[in-house]
Amino acid sequence: RSANAGTKGVSGVLIFSSGSASSGNSGQVWMGTGAATSGRGGAVAITIGSGTSGVGGEVRVMAGRSTINTGGLLSLVSGEGTATSSGAVVIRSLNSGTKGVSGALYFSTGSTSSGNTGSISIGTGAATAGRSGAVIVTAGSGTSGAGGTVQTFAGRSTVHTGGALNIAGGEGTATTSGAVVI
Repeated sequence: RSANAGTKGVSGVLIFSSGSASSGNSGQVWMGTGAATSGRGGAVAITIGSGTSGVGGEVRVMAGRSTINTGGLLSLVSGEGTATSSGAVVIRSLNSGTKGVSGALYFSTGSTSSGNTGSISIGTGAATAGRSGAVIVTAGSGTSGAGGTVQTFAGRSTVHTGGALNIAGGEGTATTSGAVVI
C-alpha cells in the first residue's frame, strides 16, 4: 500500500505490471489465493474507496489490443462446484440514493468499419437429468409514472432487408412443443 496523502494531494499510485517485450510475449500477472483442503478458498476483492465529493472511482478491466490479430479474450467465470452447484455471476448496479437513478447496464458489441459486428448470446446451459434454466427479461415496478418498457428491435439496413425478429417455443421431441404467449 501507499502512504496516506496529506491535507492536499492524493495518495500514491500502485502499479502491478510486467515488462514489455520487443520479440515474443510479455510476462503475465497473476493474482489469486491458495487452495484450501478443509475449508473455503480465500477471496480476491478489488474495491474502490468511497469519497465525499465528485463521482465514484472507476474499475476497468480491459483485454489486450492487437494490431494484426484478434484482440485478447476477457473471461468472467464463476467457480465450479464438482459436488453441488456452480457459483453465480452477478452483474448489477447498486441502488441510488434519495435523489437520482440507479446506474445503467450496457451490454453491447463494438462497431466495425468492414464486416459484421459481434453477436450477443444470452442463454442457459443444457440439462441432462432435469429442466434447463429460464431466461427472464423484466422491467422493474414503480410507484409513480408509467411502468418501464421492454423493447426488442431487429437490425436496420440501409441497403438490404432489415433483420428478422424470431420468437419460437421450445421443441418437445417426445411430447408437445412449448407455447408462445403474447
